[in-house]
Amino acid sequence: MAVETSITVGTSAASLVPNPIQPAWILDGKPIARLKLLSSSADGTASTYFWDCTAGRFNWFYGFDETFHVLEGEVTLKYPSGSSHRVVAGDTVFFPAGSSAEWTVDRYVRKLAFCRTPVPGYLTFARQLVRRLKRALRGSGKEGGGSGLL
Repeated sequence: MAVETSITVGTSAASLVPNPIQPAWILDGKPIARLKLLSSSADGTASTYFWDCTAGRFNWFYGFDETFHVLEGEVTLKYPSGSSHRVVAGDTVFFPAGSSAEWTVDRYVRKLAFCRTPVPGYLTFARQLVRRLKRALRGSGKEGGGSGLL
């Protein structure tokens, strides 16, 4: 049976919707954040967004892995260690689930974000085991004239 897919092309900045930063996270200013969901995986573990934000300083806590690429503007990221890094258009950053950073946006920043909820190790192991078993069964099915449908 063929899997039906939906392919989407294009997006507009005008279609971004409000994505308020939690008030307790805001340290200075009145940053206004917006986002646009571009895609999400069928299993709900991965998604891609456009995200933008106006000037302000705030903490951000990552409940999932996030890789983002700055498209426009810049931000200073201050890590829990106290070190800071200026991130500008063209830079890519990765935050693993459980990490945090203080964001300082002087004027504006827009990013393309790739978000993924990590799968627990035991599920990853089980998935790898099932895949190996399927490959082994397909291999023996070819020799024995099996259908190889696994």
